[in-house]
Order: sequence, then C-alpha cells, then structure tokens
Amino acid sequence: MPYPIVHILFFVFCIFLPGLYGFMQSALRGGVSRRDWWHFFVLLLVGAFCSLLPDIPAVWNYFLYGNLNHCMAGPVPTHSLVFGTVAFCGAFIAGLLVYRHRDKALALGMFAETAFLSHLLLDDIAEGGLTYLYPLHNEPMSVFSYVNIEFSGVNFLYYNLAGIVSVFFIFCVLLMSLMALHYLGFGFRYQPFQNETGTNFDKVCLNSSSSSRGIQTADADAVEKIS
Repeated sequence: MPYPIVHILFFVFCIFLPGLYGFMQSALRGGVSRRDWWHFFVLLLVGAFCSLLPDIPAVWNYFLYGNLNHCMAGPVPTHSLVFGTVAFCGAFIAGLLVYRHRDKALALGMFAETAFLSHLLLDDIAEGGLTYLYPLHNEPMSVFSYVNIEFSGVNFLYYNLAGIVSVFFIFCVLLMSLMALHYLGFGFRYQPFQNETGTNFDKVCLNSSSSSRGIQTADADAVEKIS
C-alpha cells in the first residue's frame, strides 16, 4: 500500500491538476484575491482529507491499540464504494455551510468522492485486493490485476473486457473530477469566486435600479396627465 504522502501527491497532481493549473495561471497574472485563495484551500483541504479517508482507522488504532490496521471501520471495509458515501455526504454538508448553495455543495461532494476513489485506484494499482462491492461481494478483488496479463488464447475476450473496464474506471474518476471542478470555477481557466458573486450582485442592483427608474417615469407621466 502506498504511503499517505503518495496518496496526497497523486490527488494534487493528477486528480486536481486542471484546477491547480487554471488557478496558478490566474494567480501569476494577479487575477485572484484573498477570497479566491480561501476558495482554493477549501477544495485542496477537502480533497486531501478524502484522499486519505480510507486509511483513517489507522489513526485511532494507533493511539488505542498500538497498530496501524486501517482496512475496517467497525464491520464496514473502508476500501469500498459504500464507505465512499462518507466522503460525499461529509463534503456535501461542508459545502452547504461554506457556499450556502445546494448545487455547489453537490459539486464539492462529487469532488470529494473522486479524491476518495483516487485512493482506491492507487491501492489497486499497487496490487492490493479491495472489497469494492461490499456488501454485495465480500471477497477482495483487484480490477487492475487484469491489465497485466500474458497473451493467451484462453479467455481472450474476458481479459480484454476486464482491461477495458479498468481504463473506463479511471476515465469515470477523471471525468467526475473535471465536471466538479468546472462547476466550482476551477477549470483550465479559473473563474474568480469573488468576481462571480460580485457580478451577480451587480446584475441584481442594475435590475432593481432600472425597475425603480421605470416606476419614477410612470409616476411623472401620471402627474403630467393630471395637471
């Protein structure tokens, strides 16, 4: 199993790469503010924490029992898709508190889920048997073990399909990350969080001012007709 620092680096430089590139490009041009940095660190901290979440039982096992067992949280395997709901729901609640916007909270939850899945990807590539499908299938399995198969005429179609599934798994994780980052403004071109909010506020102000001007004009016309 890879060390925690490897999981964090894999998340930052692979999963979070589009957001990192777009934000740093804007920062070098001086196009970000202090609030944008706060927005950036929220995503970075949420993603880094969720990329280590499957190994979180090692923390209390170390202090309580003096070991680093990290594959079970009670009866539930932490390296499973079911346990990934903890990352999604936790980030969704945090998103509601931070953004006060349901769709942005859902995007943050999706981003946290991709960080969680990146941990499973890296562990699986390191040939660690994971209980992906708990509780439907409790035996450890490795998706990427089928990628490195000697050429053989036996089960040729089966091994090719397994390899395609492995690549498709990586594609789905990266696509989820791109979609979540794009909605949160962290695409290849960063959309400043503060400016976006200010633009919405300016639109509201313009609409209200135009409405008030229309009312004043209507009142003036009515006064002229009466006089």
